[in-house]
Amino acid sequence: MMADELGSDVSSAGSSRGAGFVVRVITAVAVGALTATAIGGCSSDSKPKPSPSASTATTTAVPTTPPTTAAPVINPLTGVGVSPNGPVIAVKIDDTAAGRPSLGLDKADVIYVEEAEGGLSRMVAVFASAKPKVRAVRSVRSSDSELLSQYGRIIVVASGGGGNSLHDLDRSILHGVIFDRAQVGFSRDRSRPAPYNVVSDLAKVSAAVKADGVRKVGFIWAVDDPRLTAAKSAPTVSTRVGSTAIGFVWDPKLARYVRTDRGQRVVAANGAPVAKPNVLVQFCQVNPDRSDVDVRGNPSAFTKSVGSGRVVLFRNGKRIEGKWSRRSIGAPTVFTDVAGKPLLFAPGGTFVALVRRGAPV
Repeated sequence: MMADELGSDVSSAGSSRGAGFVVRVITAVAVGALTATAIGGCSSDSKPKPSPSASTATTTAVPTTPPTTAAPVINPLTGVGVSPNGPVIAVKIDDTAAGRPSLGLDKADVIYVEEAEGGLSRMVAVFASAKPKVRAVRSVRSSDSELLSQYGRIIVVASGGGGNSLHDLDRSILHGVIFDRAQVGFSRDRSRPAPYNVVSDLAKVSAAVKADGVRKVGFIWAVDDPRLTAAKSAPTVSTRVGSTAIGFVWDPKLARYVRTDRGQRVVAANGAPVAKPNVLVQFCQVNPDRSDVDVRGNPSAFTKSVGSGRVVLFRNGKRIEGKWSRRSIGAPTVFTDVAGKPLLFAPGGTFVALVRRGAPV
């Protein structure tokens, strides 16, 4: 989402440098040939004369610096480990009970929860550190092109899209990989009903489609934050995306917020909790998209991620109030506290709940 980047997420210790200084002295003496007459008949007062080419030369080598190795770049999407290779892939994933348990969702670096239509929520999961198989893949929305363009020319995986959504995706810098177009990496899980059975193999997609790797999108990572001492306690997070209640509970043993649905912890298909160290609730302008209307007559929601507004960051079981801003569709999002200082995210990944202005939190 937003404006100018605020600098690097993590500063790494630089390699030590030493300067070597080598001095070499080279002396060359050329001795001229003696001028002499014939042996036995030479004049006794003849003296050797130095050759005009005789010289003494001294050279000094330029100081040298040992080669240094640049510190590895930290993953800007998690703050953990080195920056991963390969393209970034964003996947539209179902966020209803019918689509659970989601396959591969626990491996995502960033998980956005956004409004779809009829008050329902849907997820956009961003993968860079891992490329698992993912289910249930659902359709794209027009606002996804705006949201995801801050990541660069990445891949967007979806099952289809109504209204102008696919047209907007095709016109954007993003690379759409769409199930309805019979593109690479898709299959159906025959043990589950449609439309909740579309699977994408992100390893196959990554190998087949050339796209951008990770870059900074506004998250600044820090293990500690002095603001936490005075911050309000927040062992649970409750908000609303559309008319859907969205919840998280802080687990001290995991040091993560676990997603909940009606009080129950949400787990992935492998049994792992869907959990991240951070929950960011971002307040946005949400408008109806009349070009994309479902069978019940509900227009899709267009969530504006360019602009500015309020945020609340939850980390370490505490809450910190702040602001967000993003100046253009290609710019990253800037997150600050109310005093204008950068918000610091706990390393390990983030949930971002995109809620309407005035939503409870």
